[in-house]
Amino acid sequence: MAMTMKEKAAHTHVKTAWPDALQAEFAREAERPNGCVGSELLSETDKTRVWMIRLAPGERIGFHRHVLNYFWTSVNGGRGRQHLMDGSTVEYSYHPGETRHETYGPGEFKVHDLENLGGEDMIFMTVESIEGSANTPLPVPETVRLKAA
Repeated sequence: MAMTMKEKAAHTHVKTAWPDALQAEFAREAERPNGCVGSELLSETDKTRVWMIRLAPGERIGFHRHVLNYFWTSVNGGRGRQHLMDGSTVEYSYHPGETRHETYGPGEFKVHDLENLGGEDMIFMTVESIEGSANTPLPVPETVRLKAA
């Protein structure tokens, strides 16, 4: 689906040199792909993984790799910055309920981070499809799994 003029204006793609620490983190992700596409893994079955990202103002989730078909929904909106694997930096205003779907063929993936530029928490839900995706899920550590109360 093509972006509207308003959507295009909301994106700011800029190619600039990243700080050394960010470049080093990106290089580490390339060596050891990070499958944590959220802050917390809320649910996992043989068909799906459900993630939540909650970022306080100024907080950032580091570089991670998407290999599975997935969709995300912005729960409450906000303004964010992403560093993308092509070397660009994007700033974008998310709207409550905004949802995007992404699919990946065999061997395809996306690596990026996300930083909250706004003054309120920014919350996203991400659902990865294990069943029907062309790639094998990346492993995730126990530390990101929701702990039962």
